[in-house]
Amino acid sequence: MSDSSRETSEGAGWGAAERGAYRRLMPHRTEKISWLDPRMLLAARNGVLASWFGDPTGGVRSRWTAQRAAAGAPDDKVIRRDDPDRFSFLVVGDTGEGGEPQYAVVPGLLEAGRDTAFAVLASDVIYPVGSADDYDAKFFRPYRDYQAPIYAIPGNHDWYEDLAGFMRVFCDDAPPLPPAPAPRPLSRAWLRSLLWHRPRPGDGGRLAEARKLRSGPAQQAVQPGPYWAIDAGPVRIVGIDTGLLGTIDAEQGAWLREISRGPRPKILVTGSPLYVDGEHHPCPVEGGGTVDDIVRDPGHHYVAAIGGDIHNYQRYPVRLDDGRTLQYLVAGGSGAFTHATHTIPRVDVAGVTEGDFRCYPLRGDSLAFYSALYGRRLRLRRFFALTDAEAMAVIAERLGIGPTRVPGTPPRVTRRMRLVAGLLGTGRRPDRGKRFRLPVRKAYTSLFSPGSATYSPPFFKSFLRVDVSPGAIRLRCHAATGLRAQEIAPPVEDEVTIPLT
Repeated sequence: MSDSSRETSEGAGWGAAERGAYRRLMPHRTEKISWLDPRMLLAARNGVLASWFGDPTGGVRSRWTAQRAAAGAPDDKVIRRDDPDRFSFLVVGDTGEGGEPQYAVVPGLLEAGRDTAFAVLASDVIYPVGSADDYDAKFFRPYRDYQAPIYAIPGNHDWYEDLAGFMRVFCDDAPPLPPAPAPRPLSRAWLRSLLWHRPRPGDGGRLAEARKLRSGPAQQAVQPGPYWAIDAGPVRIVGIDTGLLGTIDAEQGAWLREISRGPRPKILVTGSPLYVDGEHHPCPVEGGGTVDDIVRDPGHHYVAAIGGDIHNYQRYPVRLDDGRTLQYLVAGGSGAFTHATHTIPRVDVAGVTEGDFRCYPLRGDSLAFYSALYGRRLRLRRFFALTDAEAMAVIAERLGIGPTRVPGTPPRVTRRMRLVAGLLGTGRRPDRGKRFRLPVRKAYTSLFSPGSATYSPPFFKSFLRVDVSPGAIRLRCHAATGLRAQEIAPPVEDEVTIPLT
């Protein structure tokens, strides 16, 4: 196994190294996605419209689940597998940009996941708007050699065309929904419908050909809808659909409470992480309560909650009042552009301190990467670009922590290094910069996150392998940098064992 980024700079992917073989898997032409492109933002407008004029996803989701029930899907939405008491599965999140960062994950995923029983895709299967014809290059082609089923929960981008492509691919080629009743003229719903983005005519015409790339009997998976539960070996994996705005409707909430009962150990997979960037986001349920209330209930026996949506890896071991420890993870780093981790302030949330917290990429690597990226963009490389050692040193100073990886004496922190770190939204200790820290971090994340077209290795991508046994679950975060060494032996960036008894 290769060195991890916590051990060496080379393990992080810095320095001269051989680029991986992942580009052989890619089509000749790939779509270039940039979230600074107004056309992309216009196509993805439904999330903004839902926040302005009311969120329709609960009603649409209810119609989809009713259609699937009429077609014979089980009422409890449970996928019952015959896995043994010891088995493994993969979790990949926020994959579908279709460019080099997504394909760079694949060789390591195939290597580390060769004996896994299935994979779960957590959030945003397809960017930018979930179109059915994008599944060729962004789902079927990259995972054509993974010889096991793939189950999925949708993210907000899959909802930008009312989940039509997602349902066709993962739910037994579900036919389009019949038109909904017309809204009352001049109502908020009527205004929303006038501006709503919808699938283009003929979308999905290439699906039949694309499906041939994953046509093996062992690769087939049919799920009962956009949310589901999988009974596999001794555990139940519960996947929920948080729609456009990161909430769940009353109907799904009632199902979640029912399916969560009982002593069987459970893992939640959600499109909206419950702990992220040093903050708690419990995920409201329509009608009252939150998803995290359900997860924390000792009668439900959840041991972990894994969320996508944010494009990196984070882990928060939260100790509950009854003495249990729940592992809350962010696992959205499997293909889309990397969300910065250097913007995360020193962690102090729900009893989780900086010493307990884990992330990938490391904050210093994130800052070094983004400083080089914007040095190129602004043609100010000599000023902006920080080495990984410099970035680690300034992170340590701003957060009041020891350098995570510095061989020998760390470099002296200069005024230039501090200025670059501040311009790029680097986090601070909670007792510093409270007035400005949060707005700066949010502005940085929303305005300056790049598209995949700007990237070259190391990509700092990741995926999870989960090993289940009757007595414990082991979760490992594997890195994918786009370099050959990490393809051959994907390094483990974080590992935790969760007892089930």
